[in-house]
Amino acid sequence: MNWKIGDVTIHKIVDLVGGGAGVRALLPNATAEEIVKMPWLIPSYAEPNGDLKLTVHSWLVRTPKLNIVVDTGIGNGKLNRSRPHWNDRKGDYLQRLEAAGCTAESIDLVICTHLHVDHVGWNTRQDDGKWGPTFPNARYLFGSQEYRYWEKNSRSDEEIAVFEDSIHPIFSAGLVDFVEPEDSPCEELRFVGTPGHSAGHMSIAISSKGHNALLAGDVAHNPCQFARLNWSSVVDFDREQASQTRRELARKFADTPTLIFGGHFDPGRLVSAGDTFKMI
Repeated sequence: MNWKIGDVTIHKIVDLVGGGAGVRALLPNATAEEIVKMPWLIPSYAEPNGDLKLTVHSWLVRTPKLNIVVDTGIGNGKLNRSRPHWNDRKGDYLQRLEAAGCTAESIDLVICTHLHVDHVGWNTRQDDGKWGPTFPNARYLFGSQEYRYWEKNSRSDEEIAVFEDSIHPIFSAGLVDFVEPEDSPCEELRFVGTPGHSAGHMSIAISSKGHNALLAGDVAHNPCQFARLNWSSVVDFDREQASQTRRELARKFADTPTLIFGGHFDPGRLVSAGDTFKMI
């Protein structure tokens, strides 16, 4: 699956397919009764019975000069994850990446919109029992505020494990470049501050040949949150700020040609729907 944004091609590299009860636990307000009131969600973002769809994936962004992976899923062989099916996985992520035209060695940049467990897993893979970079020739771009927060505030077993097996090894290998909102890692990409879901969450604006897209990360886990702006995730760092960020983003991009790529859903365009928004 791929999309063209001017001279930029974006591929979806799936790590894991979820949905149903797992998404409802993440978005407890999104009951089946409420979801079926939004028929525009079906079939792309929800099932006819009201179950929400969700994938854990990377966006492979190919510019004329660079191969870029945005967010890296759950990864293989990781332990101490809070969800049993995230532990010691043996998925075919790297084979899917190769099918899209890139080997791990051909990746130039890895960008993490934020450093949650399901966005950093393939940063690393095991080699002789040690965690090392999956993409050995890439620079890894982390938001400086995001990294410093988790460096000091990883407290649960999962948070500690994620930092130790998927984040700190990249820093120790000298492959991390810290970035801030408005930084541009290349001609076509620019970081956008989108706070709320995590301490230093950022999205990525793409512009090429007059075409535009936004890789929004976890500003929303499902497009239903643009219709119900106060439906924040249970894992949001600041739920009020997350809601405000969604509102500001939707107001900016609604009724424009900009494609919005979710951290867990396929892209679409936002359109105004009264006082709220929907995705088409």
